[in-house]
Amino acid sequence: MSAEVFLDTNIFVYCFDADNPSKQTIAKRLVSERGWFVSWQVVQEFSSVALHRFKVPLKPGDLADYIAFRLWPECRILPSQAIFNQAMSIHGRYGFRFYDCLVLASALAGGAKTLLSEDLQHGQRIGSLEVVNPFLK
Repeated sequence: MSAEVFLDTNIFVYCFDADNPSKQTIAKRLVSERGWFVSWQVVQEFSSVALHRFKVPLKPGDLADYIAFRLWPECRILPSQAIFNQAMSIHGRYGFRFYDCLVLASALAGGAKTLLSEDLQHGQRIGSLEVVNPFLK
């Protein structure tokens, strides 16, 4: 995997989803590889899911450790007016949900060529960015 890959929140969520072993295996492999990055939004979304929606929620200390050692070192994109404006432009053009537009804008701002996510249409291109669903068989 090259440094031009942006991982969406669902990749990290599946790392903890024992009820879906095939997606869990794929997600763990992706996260263990080098060369990906995320945005502050992904860190926030994962935190919310891990604390409130997991079947067995992560303890705050365990979440803090996961963020410190897995997500934060790869968090390249912080909120900015430019990313917000790009997200609004994407929303206006494609009509995606706003938070998906923020992910797309963040991936583009970081120079990603590939966004790994199951939330958008596999193979779709937004500018120079291609959406790839790594869970398709």
